[in-house]
Amino acid sequence: MRRVHRSFFAQPTLAVARELLGKILVIGSCSGRIIETEAYIGENDTACHAARGQTPRNRVMYSPPGHLYVYFTYGMHHCANIVTEREGFPAAVLLRAIEPLTGIEKMRERRGKKDRLADGPAKLCIALGMTKESHNGLDLCGDEPDGVFDDGFQPKKILIAPRIGIREGLDKLWRFYYKA
Repeated sequence: MRRVHRSFFAQPTLAVARELLGKILVIGSCSGRIIETEAYIGENDTACHAARGQTPRNRVMYSPPGHLYVYFTYGMHHCANIVTEREGFPAAVLLRAIEPLTGIEKMRERRGKKDRLADGPAKLCIALGMTKESHNGLDLCGDEPDGVFDDGFQPKKILIAPRIGIREGLDKLWRFYYKA
């Protein structure tokens, strides 16, 4: 299993969103295979947090590719994205779901559930213990143990659909997933 390097995240966001499927996300003692993603691309994407330009909240989206952009939403949930493309251009891939691989007991403890531990963006963050305070801006391409890894797994069939939970940009088929 090898770490995914920054050059992978420097690709166009739609390619990264699709190619992240099957990769392994490691955060602390927990890991999971990425099974669902969504792309958000630039200030012209009305569903993107950068649609109104750079703010203190979305500043990490303008970072070099491979950094985590973690935000708090609806006053109760964290969601995690990986910054893509080039520094200064706000684009990211929302991590919508993982299939838990390691640290499953810890995930169950955090979620208070036995199954369906990380099948949504907020559930994923809870299961992995990811928060804005602890993980926003984390470099997944650095020397830390946290990161995205490739073990050679390739999903057999990738499905493409509209993004979920947005009001504008529903015409864009920028959600990618496969059945685990």
